[in-house]
Amino acid sequence: MKTKKSDALYKKAVELMPGGVNSPVRAFKAVGGSPLFIKNANGSKIYDVDGNGYIDYVLSWGPMILGHSYPAVVNALKNAIEKGTSYGAPTPLEIELAQAVMKAYPSIEKIRMVNSGTEATMSAIRVARGFTKRDKIIKFEGCYHGHADGLLVKAGSGALTFGVPDSPGVPKAYAKNTLTLPFNDIKAFKSLVAKEWKDIACVILEPVVGNIGCVLPKPGFLETLRKETKRGGIVLIFDEVMTGFRVSYGGAQAYYGIRPDMTCLGKVIGGGLPVGAYGGRKEIMSMVSPEGPVYQAGTLSGNPLAMTAGIETLKVLSRKDTYIRLEKTMQHLEEGLKDAAKRAGNKTKFYRAGTMFCTYFTDKDVVDYKTAKTSDTEKFSKFFREMLNRGINLAPSQFEAGFISTAHSGKDIDLTVKAAYETFKGLI
Repeated sequence: MKTKKSDALYKKAVELMPGGVNSPVRAFKAVGGSPLFIKNANGSKIYDVDGNGYIDYVLSWGPMILGHSYPAVVNALKNAIEKGTSYGAPTPLEIELAQAVMKAYPSIEKIRMVNSGTEATMSAIRVARGFTKRDKIIKFEGCYHGHADGLLVKAGSGALTFGVPDSPGVPKAYAKNTLTLPFNDIKAFKSLVAKEWKDIACVILEPVVGNIGCVLPKPGFLETLRKETKRGGIVLIFDEVMTGFRVSYGGAQAYYGIRPDMTCLGKVIGGGLPVGAYGGRKEIMSMVSPEGPVYQAGTLSGNPLAMTAGIETLKVLSRKDTYIRLEKTMQHLEEGLKDAAKRAGNKTKFYRAGTMFCTYFTDKDVVDYKTAKTSDTEKFSKFFREMLNRGINLAPSQFEAGFISTAHSGKDIDLTVKAAYETFKGLI
């Protein structure tokens, strides 16, 4: 496909922005070439400035679960924008979205809206520290919780892609209070908690790790975290910014039957607009200002546009048939991609949780950060570029999850599987 206009725009962007982008993984450094500049999107497809169309499995990194430009969301936003874009004051919309979220996530007894996933996780950790009066936190290698200083310790996603898991600019004083463990390692977790529990404020994790692809929790892992944190008075935080409404309507916590103390959300609950949220048990959330002493604020938090898009999105997701259709589409894609790789003679590992998925170019089981890194990233890069040439838009990194939407049709999946088979065959 011709990308002359995109290439020209990228050259201009590099002069103006670090790497020519406003978020690192968009720069295509992991896969080579110049990034596409997108002009518009509709349904399951995005279109670049050169007029090329692509079946989209990035979906703005997850939030477009209804597809792009979903009519009900667009129409609601048109009506909302005429009333003003931000008031810096409470609105009925905040209450409506809060109720919709809390209905899907019973573990959230009180909620605070923010503007991003990073804000949500950063704030939740601060509240957990205020509640427990402890300083240390536990996170897991490969789990990405945004770019707050204390969380950029062996992170995944862009940090893993670029081989810089510990970002320069993060003071040692921040990092020393962040304890990292391998995901799915029950023995290591129990050992650390037994030793440090009096100083540990919280454990934070992606219950399904979406920032090193799609790594599933082993049986008993989440259950152990819940049991040990409860015993030690440690706040268990599920970062469901990515998994929320993706693994299931009630997120990973509903799917796996685990009730965390706090939950962080984002992506889907904004219907494509910038939004985040954190919430949990009443006694913990009552620590948040102005009700309690833990300070957190945001001028645009709960703004009417993000609330409107979220409300309309959750209306559709709350319908009984929505996830039945999503599951059917996802099964179609999963079976097709597995079969395409097998027929072409490529050794891959495919994992998925609800509407999240990843194909790893490795023959080893992927259970954590270390095993994810066994993937052949050069082979993935070739796969990515050839799929793009065939009109399929995947995340430009081996270490990112893919997503489907209600807009993806059977024809979309068939075209994707056909392209995948031809591409897999070309890699041999």
